[in-house]
Amino acid sequence: MSNNRDNSLGAFLKSARERTSPEQFGIKKGRRRTPGLRREEVAQLSDISTTWYTWLEQGRTTSVSAQLLARLAQTLKLSHAERHYLFKLANQLDKDEITQLSPQLEQHLLTLTETVSAPTYVMDRHWDLVAWNDECKKLFGGWLNTDKNKNLLRFLFLDPVAKTLISDWQQRAERLVAEYRADSVDWHYDKVHLALVDELTALSEDFKTAWSKQHVLPREGGKRGFFQDGNECFYEQFTLRVADNLDMKMVILRPINESG
Repeated sequence: MSNNRDNSLGAFLKSARERTSPEQFGIKKGRRRTPGLRREEVAQLSDISTTWYTWLEQGRTTSVSAQLLARLAQTLKLSHAERHYLFKLANQLDKDEITQLSPQLEQHLLTLTETVSAPTYVMDRHWDLVAWNDECKKLFGGWLNTDKNKNLLRFLFLDPVAKTLISDWQQRAERLVAEYRADSVDWHYDKVHLALVDELTALSEDFKTAWSKQHVLPREGGKRGFFQDGNECFYEQFTLRVADNLDMKMVILRPINESG
């Protein structure tokens, strides 16, 4: 048990409580020794005991579930970033945390990919491509320039074009499954993730075999080979996280010489 973590959690809750206005809940402010809500008010609004909440602020207990954290976040009117921080302090997984791509961020990512001269794309937590540039569209001909589904795993295992495009398809396919397993370790509650795995398992023996191996690998860069106009071309892959949304990954494929 980490006292620093406990104290940090309690200090954050205390600060959030003191910033929360009683008037938001129809509570008359009156004369108070501290600003914001009282401990007993937070406890009552969150349907927990005052004693337990007091212990939580004082760092005297680490017995806090994700459900209780969610109620506290709602009571204290925490922002998305604050709620995420609260769950991290408590070492809990927020299963209700949903990544949403706003139109503003989508446009920002599209503009960003267009500033890169190399093939570049951005994919979300489910490995759906949400933005890509013209160079990427040229590289992934027969996929990105069509109305086909833009999920990378579906393309890899369900689209015949993938095997004609990716020079080391079998090796890359198995590695990507291992990367996806590592990437989705916290998503056992995510219905979209579960549906995608079920779909690919049912429709692709290659995916089913690779998924059953339980291999886990980090999503790293490296040399990638593609067939273009009858020639094998090579790229160096770089994968970056998008600061505005850490579920988003930007992938850049820098062209290299065959000897590179």
